Amino acid sequence: MVRKLASLPGGRVAKWVVLALWTLLLVPALLLAGKLGDVEENDNSAWLPGNAESTRIVDRAEKFRLADTVPAIVVYDRPGGVTPADMAKARADAEAFKSIRNVVGQPQGPVRAQDGKAIQTVVQVRKDRTGWEGIGKVVDAMSRVGEANTGGLGFHVTGPAGYASDSIKAFGKGGGLTTITAAVVVVILLLTYRSPVLPVLPLLTMGGALVTSEAVIYLLAKNAGLTVNKQTSFILTVLVFGAATDYALLLVSRYREELRRHEDRHEAMAEALHRSGPAIVASAATVAVSLTLLMLATLNSTKGLGPACAVGVVVGLLAMVTLLPALLVICGRWIFWPVRPSYGSAGATGDGIWTRVGTAVSGRPRIVWIGTALVLGAMATGLFGLRADGLSNTDQFTGRPQTAVGEEIQSRHFPAGSGDPVHVVAEAASAQRVRAALSGVPGVVDVSTPRVVAGEAILLGELEDDPSSTAALRTVERARTAVHRIEGANAQVDGSTAVILDTREAAARDSAVIIPIVLVMVFLILALLLRAIVAPLLLMATVVLSFAAALGVSSLMFDHVFHFAGADASFPLLTFVFLVALGIDYNIFLVTRVREEALLHGTRRGALTGLSATGGVITSAGLVLAGTFAAMASLPLVFAAELGFAVAFGVLLDTVIVRSVLVTALTLDVGRWMWWPSGLFRRHDDHRPPSGTSDPEPALAGT
Repeated sequence: MVRKLASLPGGRVAKWVVLALWTLLLVPALLLAGKLGDVEENDNSAWLPGNAESTRIVDRAEKFRLADTVPAIVVYDRPGGVTPADMAKARADAEAFKSIRNVVGQPQGPVRAQDGKAIQTVVQVRKDRTGWEGIGKVVDAMSRVGEANTGGLGFHVTGPAGYASDSIKAFGKGGGLTTITAAVVVVILLLTYRSPVLPVLPLLTMGGALVTSEAVIYLLAKNAGLTVNKQTSFILTVLVFGAATDYALLLVSRYREELRRHEDRHEAMAEALHRSGPAIVASAATVAVSLTLLMLATLNSTKGLGPACAVGVVVGLLAMVTLLPALLVICGRWIFWPVRPSYGSAGATGDGIWTRVGTAVSGRPRIVWIGTALVLGAMATGLFGLRADGLSNTDQFTGRPQTAVGEEIQSRHFPAGSGDPVHVVAEAASAQRVRAALSGVPGVVDVSTPRVVAGEAILLGELEDDPSSTAALRTVERARTAVHRIEGANAQVDGSTAVILDTREAAARDSAVIIPIVLVMVFLILALLLRAIVAPLLLMATVVLSFAAALGVSSLMFDHVFHFAGADASFPLLTFVFLVALGIDYNIFLVTRVREEALLHGTRRGALTGLSATGGVITSAGLVLAGTFAAMASLPLVFAAELGFAVAFGVLLDTVIVRSVLVTALTLDVGRWMWWPSGLFRRHDDHRPPSGTSDPEPALAGT
């Protein structure tokens, strides 16, 4: 059955049917993919869990016109002191701001700073379904008003609305990310295949997979309640290109090997799919299942990211095992020009770099794997310095946006928390008790008079510290503790600081719950694939060690080289899922080939042959995936730069060191026990020293 299925995509007639079906599919997919932005949700509800206090308070705050609103803090400054004309302009601007769509309520101010060198106006901006994008349009409109006729007066829009605007502009550079990612893939494919024509087919297939993925995700978001935001879009692009290229490299390499063994290219493709298909499918299943498990997250942004990216991986898999084989067979052998694999020609010789690595490792495998594990363990010690408790507003960008400049000016002339208070909603009868409790919280410098509407009261508490700082977060924790103690008050605390706090707490919970489940599921997939228990346990251990080492080195780089202030709260979980799922990919590619060879020649020779046969293609796949994730650094966001670096470094570490050295050494040392309790375990190796040669035709070694 498997062999029959493998022969379908590259069949004499089926190849044209496959091409026609994909062509028909891509026509509506192109139309639907273009609408993905219409269903993106970038407001608080798209990120926070439904049980978070700052989410539950939304309906109660609606009557005060504070639900789903964020403050835009307008700052004017003149080093020599503001003039009466400057105050007149600020007042005129405040009136003009009221006419801008989604500006609600009466602007607070303008207020002159005590030192007379700055002016501040606070404007409330309503968030509609477009979230940050809508806020960005409001900030742009305010900037057009404020920057006109300044006469040398400085103008900045900061606060939560200003940072939302800068964030959406940063995410808006995702189109450039797609171009950079495609360019990275093309360059590596050219170097790998040494053919100017062949890379076109995988690239076309990847493009089709990405478009189809976006169309499916659009339909799920529109009709099934899937949460999609800007973060989902750019990670999806990187993941589809990276994972799909991995599958293409493995398939094309095996196809080229089989073309030397089969005169008929249709038979060669059928055999290539039959041999490489299980590893490709298992690899994609591992990634897809790991990503789907993110649905267990409470943080909505993480919960939506998982299934969306899983869709991308599955569609990429389908494209690479149907469309790509059809295109390769349709084009024939000439697609490999200038080095076409002719029938009966010799493959790569067995003295390549990976054969030499295997020979070196086989000398003393136990010393090699213990030494490698110790080095990786030392690298992992950097984990103790990882600060993944979130980033303040000013630390979210790799550069220095105008919002950060505005906040620096504001903090020099006004209290750090002015313009962005905490909101407390309580029963009206308890308003004065709540006010007294809130006033006694260290870090709260001023509390407004309660405003009562329909039996409920709202109070605004001005913070002493920057609203996104650690000190402000602790103040909100103390404030919640204080007001929750008031019996019958039903008091809840909201505001931008509360949102940050709830996001961090949800991310910490998600990491603690999801990481163990992912490990169990990946182990089960490996056990089913390899029909063993020992090998999956050892492979899982190597991948976890590789993840810890990558995160440890990344932490040191973030602190001492890039000088980032910390990491996003969801960074450890996302890095874990990507590195474990993708790291297992390469172990699957290697160990399935080792098992195939072990059935014929025993485990020791199978380990060396497997490394020699898959070394080149796995290294190329790792370079592609590392390159695509590294392209995320093109976005001016610390989160993107950190995730891109950690995954890229981890993938390279896994492909070059862990898979080639550590796993090979373990396999040689453990021997047939790798396959316990399967039937292969009962086959005894001939314990003669390995000759250092591999399979007569390890064609993959040259890919």
